Amino acid sequence: MTKQYKYQLTENDIPKTWYNIQADLGFDLPPLLHPETKEPTILPPPLFAEALNEQEFSKEREIEIPDPVREIYSMWRPTPLIRARRLEKALDTPAHIYYKYEGGSPSGSHKPNTAVAQAFYAKQAGLNRLATETGAGQWGSALAFACGLMDMDCKVFMVRASYRQKPYRRVLMETLDAEVLPSPSAETPMGQAFLEQDPEHPGSLGIAISEAVFTAGTNDDTNYALGSVLNHVLMHQTVVGLEAQQQFEMADEYPDVLIGCIGGGSNFSGLVLPFVREKIVDGKDMRVIAVEPTAAPTLTEGLYAFDYGDTAQAAPIAKMFTLGHTFIPAPIHAGGLRYHGMAPIVSGLYDHGIIEAVAVAQLPVFEAAVQFARTEGIIPAPESAHAVKVAIDEALKAKEEGTEKVIAFNLSGHGHFDLAAYDAFKKGELEDFGFPAEEIEQAKQILPEVELA
Repeated sequence: MTKQYKYQLTENDIPKTWYNIQADLGFDLPPLLHPETKEPTILPPPLFAEALNEQEFSKEREIEIPDPVREIYSMWRPTPLIRARRLEKALDTPAHIYYKYEGGSPSGSHKPNTAVAQAFYAKQAGLNRLATETGAGQWGSALAFACGLMDMDCKVFMVRASYRQKPYRRVLMETLDAEVLPSPSAETPMGQAFLEQDPEHPGSLGIAISEAVFTAGTNDDTNYALGSVLNHVLMHQTVVGLEAQQQFEMADEYPDVLIGCIGGGSNFSGLVLPFVREKIVDGKDMRVIAVEPTAAPTLTEGLYAFDYGDTAQAAPIAKMFTLGHTFIPAPIHAGGLRYHGMAPIVSGLYDHGIIEAVAVAQLPVFEAAVQFARTEGIIPAPESAHAVKVAIDEALKAKEEGTEKVIAFNLSGHGHFDLAAYDAFKKGELEDFGFPAEEIEQAKQILPEVELA
C-alpha cells in the first residue's frame, strides 16, 4: 500500500473567514501610541484603509473574507500539508514530521495571503498606489502581484543588503510592474541621512519602513502596506493554520510541537494562531516554538517595552519585544527576519508563557536546509530554513527519548531566488555572524520614554 505523503483540500475548503485571536487571548494588548504625542492612537488614517483599521482593533473572533479575495486565493490555495517521510527516515526518528508548504503561491511564499487583502481594501477606498518595504523580497513580490491584480501601482523600498544579495527578487518585482528602490535611498530625507553617514549602508527593515511610510504620508494617492507585525496582517495569514487543522483531521493526527520562523511574526502566526486558540481555550497540550536568527534575537534577547516600529520614529509606538529601533542587524541571507521588533500579539503570547522562542545561527540553519532539500526535494527560503533546523532538532530529541511526537512547521517559501547563498554555503564562504551583544545593548538605551495613565 502506498504511503500517504500529502493531505490535500479542495477550493471549497478554503476558509471563508479569518481567525482573530484577539477574541481569545485572555488579556488585552497594550494600546498603540502616537509617535509624537505618545498618546493612545489608531493606525494613522492616511496610511491604511479604514477597513484595515477596523480589523486591527476588532475583538470579533471571525472576520469574513471578501469573495473577490477568496476567489484570488483559489489561484494557489489550499496549500498542501506534507508528511516529511524521507526526512524522518534520514534522521531515523520515531517522530512524525509535517510541513505546511506555502511556496507554491505566485510569488513563492505565504505573503500573498495578506497582500491580496490589503490591496483589495485599498482599491475599495479609491487608492491608486501602495508603498511598502521588503527584506528578502518575498513581501515586495507578493504586494507587486496583488497590486497588479487590482490595477494599482506599487513602490517597494528593498533593504540594500538584500537588494544586492537577491537581484532576481528585484527582477521579479519589476516584471510584475513594481518600482523597486534600494533602501536607504536618495528619495526620502531619512534615506539621504543614512547615505550621508555611509554611502554603502546595508539598510534594515526599520529604515525601509520609514521610507515607505514617508512616501505614503506625503502622497494623497498612496497608502502604506505592511507584510508583518500588525494584528490584521497576522489575522489574514490564519488561512494557513485553519487549513492545517482540517488536514490534520484527515491525517488522524494532532501536532505535539508547532514551529515557525519569526522576523515580524506573520508566517509563524499564520500557522500557529488557530492552534494556540485550542491551547488557550481547550487546554490542548502542545509546544509552540518561534525560531529567530542569532543576528536579530528579538524575543530571546529583546526587551518587552514600548518602541517605534521604524528607525525614523514615524510609525506608531507599540509594546513589543524589541532590540531597539536603531539596531541594524547583520546582513544575513534571511532578510525577512532582520527586524528589530516583534508583532504585539506574538510578544504578548511570549510574555505570558504561551509560546517558546529559540535563536539559531546562520550556518547550522543552512546545514539543515541542505539536508531537507536532499531528502524532501524542496530548497527552503533561508527564513523558513530556521524552522527546518528546529524541526530537525526536535525530531532528534524524540529519537533520544523514544517518543512518537508529531512535529509540524510552516515552510513559508521556497529558496529559488536564494541560490547564491546556497552556493556560498557549499563553497564555505557563508559567514556565520555572531551574537551582536554590544550593538543590542546600545540600541536598547534609546527606547522612547512612555508613561501610561
